[in-house]
Amino acid sequence: MALWEANRLQKQADQVLVTFARWFAASVGPSSALQWTIAGAAGLVLGIYTLGASSLPSKWAPLFILAVLCPFIAMIVGNVRKLLLAIIILDIPFRLDIHLGYRTELTELGALGGWVISVTTVCLAVLYALWLGELLARVKPRSGPLLRTSLPPASYLVFVALSLVVARDVTLSMFEVFLLLQMFLLYVYVAGTVQTRQDVLFIVTILFIGLVLESLVMIGLRYVGHSFSIAGMFARIDPGKRVGGTVGSPINAASYLSLLLVPAISFLLTRLGRCYKWLAVLAFSLGGVALVLTLSRGGWVAFVLSIMILCFFAWRRGWLSLSIPFVALAVAVLLSLLFGDVILSRLFGYDMGSAQSRIPLMKLAFRVIKDNPVRGVGANNFPIIMKQYVTPEFGGAWLYSTHNKYLLVWVETGIGGFIAFIWFLLAALRRGWQCWKFGDRFLAPLALGFMAVIAGQMVHMLIDVFRSRSEMQLLWLIAGLISAMRNMDSEG
Repeated sequence: MALWEANRLQKQADQVLVTFARWFAASVGPSSALQWTIAGAAGLVLGIYTLGASSLPSKWAPLFILAVLCPFIAMIVGNVRKLLLAIIILDIPFRLDIHLGYRTELTELGALGGWVISVTTVCLAVLYALWLGELLARVKPRSGPLLRTSLPPASYLVFVALSLVVARDVTLSMFEVFLLLQMFLLYVYVAGTVQTRQDVLFIVTILFIGLVLESLVMIGLRYVGHSFSIAGMFARIDPGKRVGGTVGSPINAASYLSLLLVPAISFLLTRLGRCYKWLAVLAFSLGGVALVLTLSRGGWVAFVLSIMILCFFAWRRGWLSLSIPFVALAVAVLLSLLFGDVILSRLFGYDMGSAQSRIPLMKLAFRVIKDNPVRGVGANNFPIIMKQYVTPEFGGAWLYSTHNKYLLVWVETGIGGFIAFIWFLLAALRRGWQCWKFGDRFLAPLALGFMAVIAGQMVHMLIDVFRSRSEMQLLWLIAGLISAMRNMDSEG
C-alpha cells in the first residue's frame, strides 16, 4: 500500500514538473541561455528527488515531495504568498508533519513528544524570506501597530522560554518552545501582512474549504468504521466510534470544528455573493455532523456558547437575518434525526468515568503549583514531575497532563506565563470586539464570529489539555487574523 502510494505521488510530481517545463519553454523562448540553465537545474532537482524519495521513510516522503514541488507549483499558480498560506491553512486539519526525537512514553502522558517539523514549518520559512525581501526593497509599507498587537503573544512566548531555566528535562521543554515559536511566527505574519478585505476573504474561504474536506473525511470514517493511513496522514477513529479524523484525537477534532462552525454562520451576516454563503452553509452543515461524531461534550458546549454569543450581539444590532435561525434549526433537526440516541447517550449515559477522572488530575496540578507558584516546573514537564506528587489517594487514577489548559500553563510556566496566556486570549477578544463595534458589514460579522469562538474555546480549555498542533495553530491564526482586521478598521 505504501509503495503504491509513493509511486502515485511520484507520478503526480512528474506531471507537475512536465507542466512547469512546458510553461517555461512557452514563456522564455527557445534560444534563451537562461532557459537551458533553469531547465538543467530543474532536471537536477528532479533527479535528486527521484533518488531520494524512494529511500525515505513513508512519514518523510510527503514533506520531501511537497518541498520539491512547491517552487514549481508556485510558478504555475503565480501567487506564491497565497499558495503557501493556503497550504498552511489546509495543514491544520490534514497534518503533514514529523516528530524528530519522538518519545512515545511521554506522549502517552500528554506531553509533546518531539520536535514538530511540518508543512507549516517549511511554508513559514519561505513566507518570511519573501516578507523580508519586500521590507528591504520597500515594496509594501508596514501595516498597523504590529509591535503593540504582538506584545501579548510575545510575552507568553517569553515566559514559556524562561521556564527552560527550571525544567528538569530541558529537551522536553524545547519541544514546546519550538512549536510555540512557529505559532507566534504565524500570528505575526498574518497580523502584519493581511492588509485588504480580499486577503481576509481568501483566508476565511480556505478555512471553510478545509472544514468541508475534513468533515467529509470524518463522516466517511464513521461509516468505514476503522482508522487508516494514507500519504503520511493518519485518519483516526477511537473505540466507541468517536471520530478524530486527520486532526488527531476526537477532542482535538472537536476544538478544530468548534473554532470554525460559528464563523461559518457569521458569513451569512455579510453582504457577500451567494457562492460564498452556500460554501458557509455547506461547511456549517457538514461540520455540525462531524462535531457530533467526535462525541466531545466539551466541544459541544463550546459550540453552543459561541453560537449564543453570536446570535445575541447580531440580534442586538439588528443584523440577525431569518436565514441564520433557519439554517441552525435545519441542521439541529437533521442531527436529532440521525444521531438523537447517540447525543442523549453521551450527555446523560455512563461515560466510564471520563468526566470524573479529570478531577484528580486538577488536584495533582494544584499540588505542584503550591510548591512552584512563581517559576513553574518547566514547559512540557508536568507529565514527568507529577509522578512524585502521586500519593496513595490517587491509587488507580488515570495519570495524564491535567485537562485544564490554564492550570497546565500555570504549573509549567509559573504565574507570569499564566497571566501572559490570559492576556493573549483577552487581547484577541478585545480586538474582535473593537472590530465588531466599527460596524463594517464584512469585517464586523467575521470579527464577532471569531470573538465568539475564542470565548467558547476559553470555556473548553477548562476541561482540555489544548496542546496539539492543529488546535493551537488554528487559534493563533484566528488571533492574528483578528489583529489584522482590527488594523484595517483603524486605518480605514
